[in-house]
Amino acid sequence: MKLRKVTAASAAVLALALAATACGSSNDNDKDSGGSSSGGSKKITVGIKFDQPGIGQKTPQGYAGFDVDVATYIAKKLGYSADQIEWKESKSADRETMLQRGDVEFIAASYSITPERQKSVDFAGPYLLAHQDVLVRADDSSIKSPSDLNSKKLCSVTGSTSAQNVKDKLAPKANLQVYPTYSACLTGLQSGAIDALTTDDSILAGYASQSQFKGKFKLGGFKMTNENYGIGVKKGSALKAKINTALESMVSDGSWQKAVDKNFGPAGYKNEAAPKIGDIKS
Repeated sequence: MKLRKVTAASAAVLALALAATACGSSNDNDKDSGGSSSGGSKKITVGIKFDQPGIGQKTPQGYAGFDVDVATYIAKKLGYSADQIEWKESKSADRETMLQRGDVEFIAASYSITPERQKSVDFAGPYLLAHQDVLVRADDSSIKSPSDLNSKKLCSVTGSTSAQNVKDKLAPKANLQVYPTYSACLTGLQSGAIDALTTDDSILAGYASQSQFKGKFKLGGFKMTNENYGIGVKKGSALKAKINTALESMVSDGSWQKAVDKNFGPAGYKNEAAPKIGDIKS
């Protein structure tokens, strides 16, 4: 009888140990899939822009834009529903640091693939080919070519390469003005404190198409550079290959074109065809 009691107690201890091991295995699996687990509910943290209409924007109704649609599609292919995505704002100057620290699993934030950035992070894609352009006031007829930006107040955001590209290659006498966000640049452009805002045509088209700004701004149409948008991941992350597979699927099943039409169509933006994975235009 005494022996049977000891055996029963041992069995109880063993059952508890197995239960604890099972819980640990579940957490490890969630971590390996690119997300985190809290209370048995896995999440994936994704970086986007919060202030780029048509690309990535935080609104009272939630998050909207092309990058949001792309990221949501990718997350679904990785095994996460839309309500399992935790969105984090990824400003241009913070993106590499956020990935290196592990603040996010991946970033879809009008993130152009450049050799310098590739030293710090890896990129899946590209998934969109944009071009650098300028946005000016609709009544400003003084800026007809990139060289006309000489002596003009040219705005871009901290961490972006756009304004420096113009100054280095096209308008060396441009007066660079660096603001923390594109929204701040737009306010300066509207007030006359800034003469031109430069960044990718896709982003500029998003701003110009907003109802409160219709008729107030215009695109230069200069196509000064090729901007290959990629999905940023931590250096060496296995997510790169999985995201590339998801992007290929998004193009092949028509979801990519639907996202383009939905987010850029109202502005009459003429997008390039979906780029092939790994095809980076210089």
